[in-house]
Amino acid sequence: MFVFYYITMLVFSLLFFFPVLEARIQQLQSDIVLDVQHAKVQFVNASKSGRGASSGKSHKNVSGGRTELPKVGQTISKGGGQTGKGGGKDASVYKSRWMEKLIQEKTTKTKKLNLKKAKGKGKASKEPAPEFSELVQDNSEARMYEGVQLSVHCYLEACVFCGDIDRAQRLLLTHHRMISRRNLLNIGLYNVMMRVWAKKGSLNQIGRMFILVEEAGLKPNLTSYCAALECMGRTPNCSPKVINRVLRQMKEDGLCVEELFRLCVFRQDERDMVLRAIHTVEPDFQPSINTVLHTCSSPLVKDFYTERADAKYPKLAFSLEELRERFSRQLSMEQASTITIHSVEAMNPLDEGLTQALLAEQRMVWHKALVGALRESNMILASITPKAVRLSLYPYLCLMDQKDYVDIMIQSLSNLPPSGESLHILAKELGNRVHNKFCIRMKSHNQMVDKLSHIYNEYAELLAKDSQDFDVLPRERWWKLEAEHSSGPSLLGDNTQWPHTVVVELGTYLVDLMVKHMKVNSDILNPANDRKFIPVLYHMYTFRSNKQVGFIKPHPILTQMQQDAMETTLTFDSYVMPMLCPPVPWTSAKFGAYLLTPTKMMRTVVGANQHEILLEKCQDADLHAVLDSLNQLGNAAWRINQPLLDIIISVFNDKGNEKLDIPPPNSEAPKILRYSQQDLATYSSAEKAHLKRELVKAKKKCSEMHSLRMDALYKLSIANHMRDEVFWFPHNMDFRGRTYPCPPYFNHLGSDVTRAILVFAEGKPLGPGGLKWLKIHLVNLTGLKKRSSLAGRLEYANTIMDDILDSADNPLNGKKWWQNADEPWQALACCMEIANAVRSPDPTHFISHFPVHQDGSCNGLQHYAALGRDVIGATSVNLIPCEVPQDVYSGVAQQVEEFRARDSEKGLKIAQVLEGFISRKVVKQTVMTVVYGVTRYGGRLQIEKRLKEVDDFPKEYVWDASHYLVQQVFSSLKEMFTGTREIQDWLTESARLIAKSGNTVEWVTPLGLPIIQPYHRTRTQMVRLNVDLSLQITHDSKQKPDTVKQKNAFPPNFIHSLDSTHMMLTALYCYSAGLTFVSVHDCFWTHALTVDTMNKVCREQFVALHSQPILQELSNFLLQKYCSGLS
Repeated sequence: MFVFYYITMLVFSLLFFFPVLEARIQQLQSDIVLDVQHAKVQFVNASKSGRGASSGKSHKNVSGGRTELPKVGQTISKGGGQTGKGGGKDASVYKSRWMEKLIQEKTTKTKKLNLKKAKGKGKASKEPAPEFSELVQDNSEARMYEGVQLSVHCYLEACVFCGDIDRAQRLLLTHHRMISRRNLLNIGLYNVMMRVWAKKGSLNQIGRMFILVEEAGLKPNLTSYCAALECMGRTPNCSPKVINRVLRQMKEDGLCVEELFRLCVFRQDERDMVLRAIHTVEPDFQPSINTVLHTCSSPLVKDFYTERADAKYPKLAFSLEELRERFSRQLSMEQASTITIHSVEAMNPLDEGLTQALLAEQRMVWHKALVGALRESNMILASITPKAVRLSLYPYLCLMDQKDYVDIMIQSLSNLPPSGESLHILAKELGNRVHNKFCIRMKSHNQMVDKLSHIYNEYAELLAKDSQDFDVLPRERWWKLEAEHSSGPSLLGDNTQWPHTVVVELGTYLVDLMVKHMKVNSDILNPANDRKFIPVLYHMYTFRSNKQVGFIKPHPILTQMQQDAMETTLTFDSYVMPMLCPPVPWTSAKFGAYLLTPTKMMRTVVGANQHEILLEKCQDADLHAVLDSLNQLGNAAWRINQPLLDIIISVFNDKGNEKLDIPPPNSEAPKILRYSQQDLATYSSAEKAHLKRELVKAKKKCSEMHSLRMDALYKLSIANHMRDEVFWFPHNMDFRGRTYPCPPYFNHLGSDVTRAILVFAEGKPLGPGGLKWLKIHLVNLTGLKKRSSLAGRLEYANTIMDDILDSADNPLNGKKWWQNADEPWQALACCMEIANAVRSPDPTHFISHFPVHQDGSCNGLQHYAALGRDVIGATSVNLIPCEVPQDVYSGVAQQVEEFRARDSEKGLKIAQVLEGFISRKVVKQTVMTVVYGVTRYGGRLQIEKRLKEVDDFPKEYVWDASHYLVQQVFSSLKEMFTGTREIQDWLTESARLIAKSGNTVEWVTPLGLPIIQPYHRTRTQMVRLNVDLSLQITHDSKQKPDTVKQKNAFPPNFIHSLDSTHMMLTALYCYSAGLTFVSVHDCFWTHALTVDTMNKVCREQFVALHSQPILQELSNFLLQKYCSGLS
């Protein structure tokens, strides 16, 4: 029966692909027999309500005709044609009794299904409930088909990568034969298997896949035909007729051969095989190379792209050979996945050597135990016969050597805090590490690395100081090189991002292995204890925000061993380190930044994929300005300020300094007192409650101190590791367009400490005005003279030169003037730079690497004032020239004081109490956050917190005073920024109406970047393994929009998108002028020499941006997007 069935499938394949040589037929028949036990297919008519016509009547052949099922009594030629009705010539005749039986069975099955459907029974067969978090869902969850498709797609890819083709094929066929699940499939899932069979040169399996695709009511796409042509290219002496029929069918389906080479993602030698097949019928065919450079259509960047004659694109201070050597080092680091560096923490002089050896020995024991446990669990999973559509973790546990999984698990121990870590967070970290390592291995497997190396080595010529000048941008140069080297694999990989549930379940599985199999002797540190094996990790539950949360907590023995060992090394994932070579330029939303590590241009949160869909719909040219700005930021080279780093490390190892934001070690944490039951028996209930509160506070303090200490340790250790290097920070953005460096721990967006130890790798002479800007920058960092003019600040700096020089010469033992600055470490770094400059023979020729900052004056209010054309508000945020800089916070405080004085005269008690307490500090946070949508309630809490910090203010009036002040602050802002509140109200109400209609709020920035707010109703999903885990997914695009979040977030997010647009415009035009430019959102950095040029560009681009009809264009977009279908 089964043999007859598979011979039938062979005939169907031959009908599809037409004649193949006799010898090849025998070979294909032998291929099919090998898969008999795993490839049972049940033919049923597709539902009329499905995505295509019923496939039971006919099948479309390659030439576009229809090949009817042979009727009883007909015979079939080897060539695939039918005899008896104009069949092929001289064809051998075969009996067809088995065909009659097949048609009979198919007809019976179809009638049964139609009968069930008529009775309202949608399921073709009853299957047991799916495991693996019920990732494959039943008919009632068909609306979630996108999630199912992604889960199945990733599962198939994992099976294929680890060589388990039978498992992948079986899963796809099982889904296909059940109509309720077949409707959840898409063409991409069939393409996964087509690519597998194409690699094997199995034409019959390819044909079979095409038949299944038509039965599913789907239409083959470019990837489908690409797989078919690849298979034919691998098939010796493949008939040209078959190839021609495929090409004709492509044309009938509206697909072009040229599009194959332009849009398909190729692996290994797939492109060459497709080309070989096409050359069989068209020997002169060559894919065209698109050399036309399209530019962004936004008028804001027209001059940037068209007027290049005077552009001064900067070069790096490295030779071509040096850049290529740096690329090799970066490639090696990413291929290794992890990097081990020295810790800056001082060694404990007591017994750290003994404890380190003990901990190293235990890790070897744990490593061996975990390898054995993982091997045993994999054998069990492999032996379980898969049932129905259940997905298991088995393929995901076979993607790498077992040692690699265990290395990831052991590495996570070092980062586990003594107080424990959320199971969800720990599982997600482990799962993501596996996924990243798999993606890197996939790229190596697809032979992408060699091509990447070749293109990058040529791309480096654009940046090297000893190569010719190019009048092209990094993106344009890379794109052109890719077009010139189109053969071989595509650099843009097609790795699918694993679903969050898969990542978490895989991580949870690994955590469970750690909890079960990592044990230690209880007397390892204290021989007086009873000797027994105890777990190193514990799974426990705690409550956070009234929700039960799973926690993984280390045993105190492990914590003690790690603290006593004072390990001298730290291990990080390679992608958390700065890059050793310039990043790969962003050429699309999916390609750029690191060499191998997968990185998205737009950061997304769990469940949010709307941004990716929007970006895919964009025309390539519309994103060019955004991509080029990211590339400009990423190409800025950095180095370490070594003298300052040494000072910070010395303070770090000298018990830290909380005033200077250097956290103390854990030894300085408050001791957690332990009480025996006998002691507690002597306390009253109130005393016990007090002790419990104190215990909670002490534990919280210890946990916070540990987190801060480890964060500082990571930053300083990375900085120390890079102290002699030049490095780069690749950039990407959030959904609003705000840019961020990709390395998470150490970058210039960090704290005062990390900003202070970073300087530009390229130095430039100070020139005639550079020293002036260094001094003004220093005064800005102190927080003094905010209301003084630039000349006044410079004069003040000159009067305190003795303090500046003393701070530079004796930072820890002198007057310590720098320690009272708002940003003390950056102030000290600036003092040292000024001292070096003034002591040089000629300060104008002094080479400075120091970045000088120009910060926005309450940037959000600047944008609102410009949008609303508020003259008074614009003056207060320095949009209108004034003799002295304006301070909007002081202005609001002054106006609130006037309101208070007026009410005090009227006899209002709270106004009288507040006399002398209204200051800039009290109102600053509320003024700053009003632009970002803070409510009166939130503003009241902010002011209440500030008032509590004032020692002399009577505490009994805090609530009344904060309630009164928030009203006055809002009234003051309403008078100063008349249009701001109206704009905010319009944005808020628009978002409310959009969300109430079931839509999410979208808009497009003036640079063409599509924005969509990812706020949806929370969905809870249970992960059910040995450890249950509840996932709260708040950004699932398949859920309804969260109206409250949508409306509250629209005003601040819209302003953030304008803020990022202005920054990008400034970055592009600074790049064109040859400046080094980086930003921390609305704070722009450059060399002291080029501050004036950057300021000019910044102002010009702000004016250009707000000369556009921004609100009118937004209104037009919203009307077209959400109201075009209304009458």
